[in-house]
Amino acid sequence: MKQRILLLFLLLTVLSGFQVIAQDNKATVVAVKAGRLLDPAAGTVLNNQIILIENGKFKAIGPNLAIPAGAEVIDLSNLTVMPGLVDAHNHLALTYKVVPERNIYYYTYITESTALRAIQAASNGMQMLSSGFTIVRDMGNNGNYADTALRQAIEQGWIPGPKIINSGIIIGSIGGQFWPTPEMGAPGKNITYPEYIDADTPDELVKAIRQNELFGAKVIKICVDCKPWGYSVDDIKLAIGEAAKAGLKVEGHVQTVDGARRAIEAGIWSIAHDTGLNDEMHKLMAKKGIFRAGTETPMTLDEHTTPERYARTVASLRNAWENKVPLTYSTDADYYVPGKTR
Repeated sequence: MKQRILLLFLLLTVLSGFQVIAQDNKATVVAVKAGRLLDPAAGTVLNNQIILIENGKFKAIGPNLAIPAGAEVIDLSNLTVMPGLVDAHNHLALTYKVVPERNIYYYTYITESTALRAIQAASNGMQMLSSGFTIVRDMGNNGNYADTALRQAIEQGWIPGPKIINSGIIIGSIGGQFWPTPEMGAPGKNITYPEYIDADTPDELVKAIRQNELFGAKVIKICVDCKPWGYSVDDIKLAIGEAAKAGLKVEGHVQTVDGARRAIEAGIWSIAHDTGLNDEMHKLMAKKGIFRAGTETPMTLDEHTTPERYARTVASLRNAWENKVPLTYSTDADYYVPGKTR
């Protein structure tokens, strides 16, 4: 296992690090000799492959490729190489810990500035890359656009990290996922911002989406049912249409069965979290091509749930798979447990 992690780290370092070097040189070519190459799309393993990488991008893969003169050769002939992993739901600029926050997210949000959280995001991004993740969707809770700053820093070659697809600030009904007091949630004292943008009318919803687009979001995230009233089917369709003008997709944070039904009916791009999705819903999701970003992981299922919920979640995942729902690996990582989350 350690060898596999090492080889993956080496390959991913090539893909990220040499993209930076290529800015100063006309051409940077790396040749990776892979003893075995895993092809997930085909479900096969290819032997004795050569991977040519030029200026940080794959150029060719095959068994008998000529290695250009002057290319750097990384010999992994005794190892198995696999493509980079994807985490479709993460929170890189949110890391609440046992000390001092006692794993209370609200405390973290109040005591840590966006600047500090941007540094956290850079550290978490490097750890994700070294763990084999080359693409991460960063789905909000990043303060005042620390996720955009992280993406830009990686793209400009300032720091190593995975490709970031960031959502900007989460959009929801008043309060977002918080339930603030009147003193802290009233206009002019909105403690929920910048974790959430309050959008309770169609005009506010459109404006919130445009704000995120302006400040660098590459995907839009809405809280479908974080409050009992939530967003209607028409509201969700409005969000989908507005985001599409900028070429962006919409993910829905969903925590109730009714919210999931509304999101599916509206044709949302992806649904986040374990929401009691059933066979009927999975069939509709498969028909519409709606992704399930369920955020079920061994960490959350083994140590933070009941046996009954564990069994229910596994059964739901199996049903989604059997119905051919597009599934994602989504950790929802926002807390720090050494060796298990980051």
